[in-house]
Amino acid sequence: MIQITFLTNQNLTVSAAEGANLLRTSLREKGGIPFKCGGGLCGTCKCLIELGVEHTDAIKPKEKKHLTEEEIASGYRMACQTFVHGDIHVSWKPRPTTLAAKV
Repeated sequence: MIQITFLTNQNLTVSAAEGANLLRTSLREKGGIPFKCGGGLCGTCKCLIELGVEHTDAIKPKEKKHLTEEEIASGYRMACQTFVHGDIHVSWKPRPTTLAAKV
């Protein structure tokens, strides 16, 4: 088993099988990575692999549509397209909460 630490979610650390999809693991374990489509179309699940980027699989063409070369070089990935083969630490920008306007 590998360890995935969701830094933005109070350093929540969970175990996952080697080769696990990052977004699916986040959903199953309540990791908190934001998402909308789950299929590489929207880019909402953009996250930063802060530790262990070498334990992720190759960048997919769908990721290149949403991430710049600089972001990729810095360790950004799309969680829905990323499969993990070793321990990682991941963070993301929390989605802003919207408040309903009072009438």
